[in-house]
Amino acid sequence: MFVGKPFRKRHWLLKTVSASIYDLPCPINLNVWWSFGSMLGLCLVTQIVTGFMLSFYYIPHGDMAYDSVFYIMRNVHKGWMVRGIHANGASVFFMCIYVHIARGLYYGSYLDKGVWNVGVILYLMLMGESFLGYVLPWGQMSYWGAVVITSMLTAIPYVGNSIVEYVWGGYVVNTRTLTRFYSFHFIIPFLMVVMVMLHFFYLHDKGSNNPLGISSDSMLIPFHPFYTVKDIVGFVAMFMVLMYFVCVKPEALGNPLNYIIIDQYKTPIHIQPEWYFLFAYTILRSIPHKVGGILAMLGSILILFLMPLIHTGQFRSLSFYPMHQLLFWFNVSVFIGLTLIGMRIVIEPYIFVGRVLTGCYFVGMLLLPLSLFLWDFLITPKNKSV
Repeated sequence: MFVGKPFRKRHWLLKTVSASIYDLPCPINLNVWWSFGSMLGLCLVTQIVTGFMLSFYYIPHGDMAYDSVFYIMRNVHKGWMVRGIHANGASVFFMCIYVHIARGLYYGSYLDKGVWNVGVILYLMLMGESFLGYVLPWGQMSYWGAVVITSMLTAIPYVGNSIVEYVWGGYVVNTRTLTRFYSFHFIIPFLMVVMVMLHFFYLHDKGSNNPLGISSDSMLIPFHPFYTVKDIVGFVAMFMVLMYFVCVKPEALGNPLNYIIIDQYKTPIHIQPEWYFLFAYTILRSIPHKVGGILAMLGSILILFLMPLIHTGQFRSLSFYPMHQLLFWFNVSVFIGLTLIGMRIVIEPYIFVGRVLTGCYFVGMLLLPLSLFLWDFLITPKNKSV
């Protein structure tokens, strides 16, 4: 056990001199959900390494991109594994980040505004990076997904059509579009590394939150060996899940239409994104107005920025709010429901259910921090706070 202030001062000196986390002071009561932050870092490194290896053989050209992907999988030694790790690694990446965000909402980690806001920006960058990568195989779903998503830019008044033409490099999605997407897909991960370093800076400046959400300056232990062991266990579990998808169910999280070569004259009956975008896609199509749907889709993500601004409770962790734990799991259920509805064709009753879940999503997200005030007002004595 270490005394808080001297230990934090010592940590600040170490951070400024060697930038080491070897003996980073951490709360003594962190649980397994805190390991997902380290898993996200490992996912980012894995994606950068495998993506760099795939770039040796991938050809960003409209006539050769589709064939180059199959060449990697069939003719390059262990190319199927590298490509499988990269493709399924994106899904594992999003699994980890959704758990990471849910943990932040449950335990009130969003009250560390610097850490939270940088994390949301990283989430947005990851979504953009994943969309760009999804287009690169240049299959039927990739092509039409690029058409649909980039066409949303036409909703921007006055300059929308000009922006779309610039992004496309012409009047339709073509080879120049693919080349530009490939360039951005290659450079964004390195920008994400910079943002991760900024995320760490804010995190290490104040220290990690803990399940109780209380000050723990007098109950700190070094990161190594107490939490490195937990993180290693998390790494092993994450890689077991990843290799299961790579070796046993390589296409379980993909779309079979992407194995069909593009046909610019035949639109798929149901254009849908990858599973990790389906909740936002359901919200988009639930609003009949184009601009309204786009704004609602963006709002479903940008609402995370509001969490630290509308928190009204005396406690930061939902561990002290039994009724609000039910509200949290209600939000999780709504998120899963939106994802499942996004897999369905746009017909009734899925349209109606999608609209109901869309309303529940925004109401639930806003109530999660706001309703804490009611509990404090009715139950908690006004002269006490933690």
